Amino acid sequence: MIEFKDITLQDKASITSFTMNSHRRNCDLSFSNLCSWRFLYGTKFAIVDNFLLFKFHSEGKLAYMMPVGKGDFRSIVEKLEEDARQEGETFRMLGTCSGACTELETAMPDKFIYTSDRNYADYVYLRTDLATLKGKKFQSKRNHINKFKKEYDYSYVPITPDRIQECIELEARWWKMNNKIDGTRNEQKAIIYALEHFEEIGLTGGMLYANGEVVAFTFGMPINNETFGVHVEKANADIDGAYAMINYEFSNRIPEQFTYINREEDLGIEGLRKAKLSYQPTIILEKHMVYLKNQEDI
Repeated sequence: MIEFKDITLQDKASITSFTMNSHRRNCDLSFSNLCSWRFLYGTKFAIVDNFLLFKFHSEGKLAYMMPVGKGDFRSIVEKLEEDARQEGETFRMLGTCSGACTELETAMPDKFIYTSDRNYADYVYLRTDLATLKGKKFQSKRNHINKFKKEYDYSYVPITPDRIQECIELEARWWKMNNKIDGTRNEQKAIIYALEHFEEIGLTGGMLYANGEVVAFTFGMPINNETFGVHVEKANADIDGAYAMINYEFSNRIPEQFTYINREEDLGIEGLRKAKLSYQPTIILEKHMVYLKNQEDI
């Protein structure tokens, strides 16, 4: 059995040495997400044969992520299969992007079944689109921003340790207004963990003030060398244009080395899907569940 271990803040360098150099840009591979959400999934990791491996539980069932690394791909997947057998559980991988599915099918043809759920597809945008909002397709976004600038005395500042508590308080207010949305309590726990360990995780973010009051905050970190992940964006929905403004301001501060911005899934929430589509994603990154053919649940 593979010796998986719990993820800690001290494992950042080991994990990101694989993920930052990978071509995979799905949000699940962000160190922030791995660390902040491990309370829910019990995520563990291992490094075997120059591959980074993840093991977790989703809805009470064992699951793995697609291995990240270079080497004998077939051999490392077979080792994960054996690990599942020794656990007495069905082998399956979650969050497997289309490109990785192709890689797996090439290495191990006709062995797996692939299913996807649109609700968990990541929205990936060109950084230059979000930072400039040029062209007719972004006219409505520019209108929101211009209206916000006219109506409010505003400022944008980076998230620093002395401002963390303001973000936590805004998140608490947001949760009270939106606590009927499934999963928001778990999300709140993950956000607070990330904020409380902001610098250790390696996050960057910003806050938006309007008439002296904080009305929005956002943060994220690189997923790989060309993709930056925006993991959280919260705003006072009563302030028209706050979401558009925090998105625009933060996108302008993401380093130019990043071609893409991953703004994660919509989780099947109608309003969230509409909002994410309105920013004209360049890629809707489908993620698949992968499991063995003719395999029955154990």
